[in-house]
Amino acid sequence: MAKKVSKDPNEMSFLDHLEELRWHLIRSTLAIVIIGCVAFVFSGFVFDSIIFAPSQMDFPTYRFFCRAATFIGIESDFCADKLPFTIQSRTMGGQFSADIWTAIWVGFIVGFPYVLYEMWKFISPGLHPNERKHSRGFILIASALFFMGVLFGYYVVAPLSINFLGTYQVSELVLNEFDISSFIGSVRTSVIACGVLFELPIVIYFLTKVGLVTPEIMKKYRKIALVIVLILSAVITPPDVTSQIIVAVPVLILYQVSIYISKVVLKREAKKEAKQKAEASGLKKT
Repeated sequence: MAKKVSKDPNEMSFLDHLEELRWHLIRSTLAIVIIGCVAFVFSGFVFDSIIFAPSQMDFPTYRFFCRAATFIGIESDFCADKLPFTIQSRTMGGQFSADIWTAIWVGFIVGFPYVLYEMWKFISPGLHPNERKHSRGFILIASALFFMGVLFGYYVVAPLSINFLGTYQVSELVLNEFDISSFIGSVRTSVIACGVLFELPIVIYFLTKVGLVTPEIMKKYRKIALVIVLILSAVITPPDVTSQIIVAVPVLILYQVSIYISKVVLKREAKKEAKQKAEASGLKKT
């Protein structure tokens, strides 16, 4: 008669994992909703001081480029008194809908570290103690990279896009009157896209851990990566070379940093394997 295999009491079934994941998702969603409610209450500040700030010529980015142009001695649209466009709502529920969705996106951006924390709590029990030890700074580093990307998107990509598209005219007979959803969508895309792009080192770290990426592969396909970066830069920026280069440069720097991170991960894995082999050979001798 076959012996009955005893089940580890600490081992979770597939349904248990799904239940655990469900609660992590619920807590993450609640955090986003709570922060979103706060953003909704202070929507006046969110829209006037943050969302619509890049539409005003006193925005820090415009002042910087204006001073740079003045120093060089050239004329620039960044030195204008006002951007030649207006923002309006063309539907009955346009402003209310914009307020709701903006509050949700603010909740996601501000609550990003907590969302990562919930993800980490779900994943970390499946890691070895050494892996958890080396990954302690995951939430801090991933959050820092995300917020760096958000700030880069807000202070560089968004104003460049708004200035270029807001001043572009096929004819003086055509007025630029942008719908509120179009303007907010432009700012949101710039901010979120850059925040995600800046997570590249974290993605490479985990891909290297599972053996899908190596420094040699990244070096071999560097030219292809350059083309992809330029394409992504063209998607999230206006169609001018300067803006694309400004976005592409930090992403390429992150790509080089990712190659270094991949090397470090492989060295640690090699040391770990060598240590395990040494311990195993020592046990055999004894």
